[in-house]
Amino acid sequence: MGNDGGSIPDRRDLVKSKPKAEQADKANQIRAMWFFCALSKRPLQEPVVSCPLGKLYNYDAVLEFLLDRDVFGAEGKVVCGHIRSMKDLKTLKLTPNTSKASASSSDSTPDRAPFVCPLNLKEMNGVQPFVYLRTCGCVFSQAGLRTVAGTPPSKSPKADGDADSDKGKDTASLELCPQCGAKYDRTTDILLLNPPPEVEEDMRAAMEAKRLLEPAKGKGKKRKAAAAAADGVEPPTKKQAAAMPTTNSSIAAASRAVAQDLAKEEGKRKAAMSDAVKSLYASKDGPKRKETFMTMGTFTRVSLSFSSSLQVPALTGVLQYA
Repeated sequence: MGNDGGSIPDRRDLVKSKPKAEQADKANQIRAMWFFCALSKRPLQEPVVSCPLGKLYNYDAVLEFLLDRDVFGAEGKVVCGHIRSMKDLKTLKLTPNTSKASASSSDSTPDRAPFVCPLNLKEMNGVQPFVYLRTCGCVFSQAGLRTVAGTPPSKSPKADGDADSDKGKDTASLELCPQCGAKYDRTTDILLLNPPPEVEEDMRAAMEAKRLLEPAKGKGKKRKAAAAAADGVEPPTKKQAAAMPTTNSSIAAASRAVAQDLAKEEGKRKAAMSDAVKSLYASKDGPKRKETFMTMGTFTRVSLSFSSSLQVPALTGVLQYA
């Protein structure tokens, strides 16, 4: 190659090296975590909720996901697969940012954080860490809460099993929320928002440990009855109703006297009746009269005589032909 009046190719022109992996813009990643819903990718709007892993969601997006877990595709299951119901979420009490946005910003791409810390008015934009209290949902910057509480908050909550072993220290570790006054434990009730991966793993382990300590859900009444029927076990009978309260003795005596008077009047009335009238009021359980020849089987004899009168001409015709 070469010496033909053309260009001489170099090695870098002939050998293609493996392209470098694209590196995501860290600034855009931070912006997406703090300005947009982790599930729907829409801008955060109140009410905003957070899960035990510290991710931020719009309330309506999570509700839509729980109604239909396929609505956001496979990514939705990866992001919110650990959420079982709305009880796993906490509604956050956020302080809106009152500073005006620039003219170049829009609703879809805001340039100012929508929320701030109520203690030091620092914007919740990912520059500094923010935390929320599990008991009340109030959100503060980590530095602001440390300044007010006097002790640094923990990055990840401890498992409930560890917390039970420190029952003697619980009363000493209780603090009051600087915004609403609710009590919280600074060792277990402070959760970091949008934590780094290593802290998120610790928070996930604490969440799973807490769920293991939860009591198992009992079966419903219908399922219990179906299971008992399948096993041939009779379901337990309901408790008998409590005895009715007794009436007053004076009222009972008066009612008995009235009943006796009515019985006497009825006896006098029946004594004055004739035998024909008495027969109309005879009880069904009393002795019955024996049927006589004139009354015995009257309906049967009439029906037989009627049917025989219809069959006689036909029988006569048959005998004539015979």
